[in-house]
Amino acid sequence: MNDEDGLKPINDSDMDSMFVLPLSIIPLQTPALQSAKLIKNVRLRSAVELFSDVQTGSGQVDVESLPAMFGWPTEQIHPDLGILRRLALLPSYDVYSLRISLREHGIPVNDYAALKLSPEKAAELTRYMIMFTRPLMKMIYSGEDVQINSYDDLLKLFRDPDIKKARQRLETMAQSLNIDIFDVPRFLEDYGDTFMSLSYFRHCLDRLEPYFTACVQALAPIRTHFQLKQNVNLMKTCDMIEEVVNSISASISGRLEVFDKRTREMWENISQEEFRSVKGMIERYHVTIGAALCGLTVKMSSFAKMFPRPNSGGPIKRADFMMSEMIQGIDLIKDVEKQFTAQ
Repeated sequence: MNDEDGLKPINDSDMDSMFVLPLSIIPLQTPALQSAKLIKNVRLRSAVELFSDVQTGSGQVDVESLPAMFGWPTEQIHPDLGILRRLALLPSYDVYSLRISLREHGIPVNDYAALKLSPEKAAELTRYMIMFTRPLMKMIYSGEDVQINSYDDLLKLFRDPDIKKARQRLETMAQSLNIDIFDVPRFLEDYGDTFMSLSYFRHCLDRLEPYFTACVQALAPIRTHFQLKQNVNLMKTCDMIEEVVNSISASISGRLEVFDKRTREMWENISQEEFRSVKGMIERYHVTIGAALCGLTVKMSSFAKMFPRPNSGGPIKRADFMMSEMIQGIDLIKDVEKQFTAQ
């Protein structure tokens, strides 16, 4: 992202998004809802988006307004309403949080296999995946000239290790894992999704950095404006926004660094038990990290839409945005931070 282009609203495909849930994956009875989406709006409230277009904008409806819209009976709860109420309470719609949350809340899915990132996003995450698997490559292919451009390339090397030294090391690894050498690729494939989730969360955090910087810098003209600085509530709002952006991003980064450390240690003391331990630890934080990143992504994307460049809007317009949009629901993001220490 360069200065000439400025900031752009974050616009992933539905399955790659932190804050969009395509309702086509949920078995709903109402045909009109099959093409709709459940989204987190700028106030971090869930809303059903019936349509979205550059010209017409976003057609959003509150979940509780659906019975009147579709003529559902009022004397009993329509099955779709019950499901949507539960979905609306989920803190994030990223695929990794959804896998856990949907099962925990007993929400049906047409196909759980659909809960995965798009091939395009997976390819985009390759550089992160290689970071997590580099210790493994060093262990097996140290000193050998091998080219790895994707996680699939890595698995192919383990399926057909044509280098004698590598095969010997692979046999040693299989013994440590107490599995047959031919089962190593399948074993790594099972854990590849866990590494992919870490890569996805790291990617989502990294791309938010310029947004964090721009948002915090936008507070300075508000604080120094001769009239605005007299507004005590506005000054407190600016302080809270800056505190939440800095503290939550630091908490996510800190947790991801812990995962990085444990992953490196795992390769040094490789065993099935260690693999399962690291996998379980990471998955315990999926929903928490997803909730924090979802909230920050929605807020930063909305900020970018309103103020794409440093000179977009003046202090008064920015102050209005901070008071009316940015601060709304930010306490939900703040509450997530407590979960990082509670887990």
